[in-house]
Amino acid sequence: MRVTVIDYKAGNLTSVLKSLAACGAECVVTDEPEVVARAERIVLPGVGHFAATKLLDDRGLTEAVRVRIAEGVPFLGICVGMQWLYAGSTEAPGQAGLGAFGAECTRFPNDAEKVPHVGWNSIRIAEGSRLLAGVPQESFVYFTHSYKAPVTAETAAVTEYIEPFAAAVERGNVMGVQFHPEKSGEVGLKILKNFLKWEAR
Repeated sequence: MRVTVIDYKAGNLTSVLKSLAACGAECVVTDEPEVVARAERIVLPGVGHFAATKLLDDRGLTEAVRVRIAEGVPFLGICVGMQWLYAGSTEAPGQAGLGAFGAECTRFPNDAEKVPHVGWNSIRIAEGSRLLAGVPQESFVYFTHSYKAPVTAETAAVTEYIEPFAAAVERGNVMGVQFHPEKSGEVGLKILKNFLKWEAR
């Protein structure tokens, strides 16, 4: 299975590539829209500031991804890559996201608990999720982030840290996880394998 991994200079590529390879994927790393236009599956890993996603616009990658998603190609966003699926984030108010989901990502409220949210938390999985199929309820996965997506109809899993937020989203062939599957042990590998097996219905 061939996977196109987008490099926008802010992703944890090494760990993601290693985990995908362990699941049997052949990975192509690119920052070229022409390569994305031929992708069979697309992964957008991301860490750091939402403003870094401007490179996706500047290089024509946003439009290339939008076209491939419309053509039915499976897409998985990881961490900031998931946040990019939304209209935007208050972390970078002038930078639009892909807009696949209409809500906006926001920062955790100032609270007694520490922000950023770093560490292992359990997830409550929505019934019928294909991305999380076979993953036991309350499985633990690894998070590191300060901004989060709201719980909406597209939420495939929920985690609570200070308040409930979307740990995973899924609609059609568009998927995202706020946590890092590449750092989440066997559970993370199971999720990546589900993505690799994804077929359009």
